[in-house]
Amino acid sequence: MAGARQRPTMFDIGFSEIVVIVGLSLVVLGPTRLPQVARTLGRWAGRARAMARQFQEQLENETGELKSSVDALKSNVDSLGAAMNAPPNAPPNAAPPPTPAPPQPPLDENARRDAATSPAAMHASDPLPAAAPVPATTPDPAPSPTADRPS
Repeated sequence: MAGARQRPTMFDIGFSEIVVIVGLSLVVLGPTRLPQVARTLGRWAGRARAMARQFQEQLENETGELKSSVDALKSNVDSLGAAMNAPPNAPPNAAPPPTPAPPQPPLDENARRDAATSPAAMHASDPLPAAAPVPATTPDPAPSPTADRPS
């Protein structure tokens, strides 16, 4: 394909760059140490790949668990929404609707004034509740006259 773009690689290192790196490392390290260094670098690269793979697997496991719990929550919400949108007489164990309070007769002017000036209405806005009565204490019994006498 003439118009297809290639996906860029991470380091974008071509063959010519690899040849230059190998040539420089051969000059700097020498032919005896170069295989040891290459082996060590290969081990490090393998460990890094293994760690990346393990991290990716753990991340996928956690997101899978999270997705399953989110799906369970969505199904619970959907079932609750369906129950709330159901007609009032559909579920047999539904609580009966509350009965409205009977209408109160209108109060005349005197009854309104009396209700507003009643002790209960006047103390309804008190910030502190009324104090509870303090129970009376009984005096200690008098000591018996025989307890203080020496024998």
